[in-house]
Amino acid sequence: MRIIIIGAGKVGYNLALNLSKENHDVTVIDNDQEALHKAEENLDVLCIKGNGVSTNILIEAGVKETDLLIAVTDSDEVNMVCCLTGKKLGVLSSIARIRDPEYAHELTMLKEEVGIDMVINPEHAAADEIARSLAFPTAANVESFAKGRVKMIEVKVTEDMPIAGIKLKDLSNKNLHPILIGAVVRNDEVIVPDGDFQVQVDDNIYILGNPSGIMNFFRGWNQSLKKIRNVMIVGAGRITYYLTKMLYEMGIKVKILEIDREKCDEFAELLPNTLIINGDGTDEELLLSENIGDMDLFISLTGMDEENLISALIAKQSGAKRVISKISRINYMGVVTKLGIDSVICPKIITTNQILRYVRGNSIETLYRIVEGQAEILEFIPKGDSKIINIPLKKLKLPKSVIVATIVRKNQIVIPHGDDIICKDDRVIIIIKNNKISDLDDLVSISTGGIHNELQNGIKKLGDIINM
Repeated sequence: MRIIIIGAGKVGYNLALNLSKENHDVTVIDNDQEALHKAEENLDVLCIKGNGVSTNILIEAGVKETDLLIAVTDSDEVNMVCCLTGKKLGVLSSIARIRDPEYAHELTMLKEEVGIDMVINPEHAAADEIARSLAFPTAANVESFAKGRVKMIEVKVTEDMPIAGIKLKDLSNKNLHPILIGAVVRNDEVIVPDGDFQVQVDDNIYILGNPSGIMNFFRGWNQSLKKIRNVMIVGAGRITYYLTKMLYEMGIKVKILEIDREKCDEFAELLPNTLIINGDGTDEELLLSENIGDMDLFISLTGMDEENLISALIAKQSGAKRVISKISRINYMGVVTKLGIDSVICPKIITTNQILRYVRGNSIETLYRIVEGQAEILEFIPKGDSKIINIPLKKLKLPKSVIVATIVRKNQIVIPHGDDIICKDDRVIIIIKNNKISDLDDLVSISTGGIHNELQNGIKKLGDIINM
């Protein structure tokens, strides 16, 4: 696919990185020579210096032969004009980053009038991800599949969890509720476990199942699911705005700390039912005076990664029951989790996942990437002519890098075994490592060996010729 990305900032660079890895033909447009130089030096992309709104620049980038234009500059208005211009010049599809809350109620009209095929709002998506995780206070991340009927939660195994040291096949005998531990991250490596796999302390495990089954699973292991009632947020940005409105609807009290007086005044008008405090979120004395130790949840959402880390660490040491921090730099992710922060949110990664799902095609309902794409959890709805329907899973001979994790058939949720089959219109959730697929039928080519199998056959033929 030919793709033009307008904007070489953090989001644009990360998109170019991941799309070029999936062998798309990517062109990046930006006015900032330094940003373009970074992309040109590190990525397999074509870089063009100029204004993405310019007709001449878009024509130079080959917009008429382009499949997808993605506008992710810092200006919502520029992004919309880029998409409109691109559509007029012949691009097939367009995606715009639109973040201003004032546009949130007008997105349907904007998409129709401007010709935008997909709108991404990283801040709203990040707020939604945080809000979803509150149902499982011990979870680092929560993702919904099958329209909420299946949840995927990421949990770090601690010494007080009886699950540590148990083989997965023994765990299934003790658990009455259908759940699946589909992936494990150990020392930054993703493992697709089998029944003999033994869970260890400090593993990050990915559990799939229906919400009630997962909750009962945790209760069975004496893990607390205490409801969150009091939240403190540092930083009055867009994520905070969206999240506070969501939490208010959930009946959760929110206290916001913001160092900028003008932002405090603005948020006091936007969120009249929320306590806004003008102060430095990295000031330990201030946090203690605001009873940080009594908070069920502390979230650092400023625009500076360093400030977010400092305030999150102070909150953790001061007794906050759970701590979430926003991080913009992906290379910080591993360091942050080792510092004891319970969960990390990265709008850039959320945006990339949304766009990769769109680029892969309409057959993917949901896409969630683990450890920078080492593994993926995907949801598909198979069509009637699919090659894998009505065949027992054990006969598909899927490689060890693939797990059919869950099958949702109407209101029935199945953790499948070898004799189960996939039917037309099922919602199928799979976990796959070290492969990228766009359709369920792609599993057949993986299971038959793909390039690896062709290479083996070629070597075998060469041996036959030599022995003749």
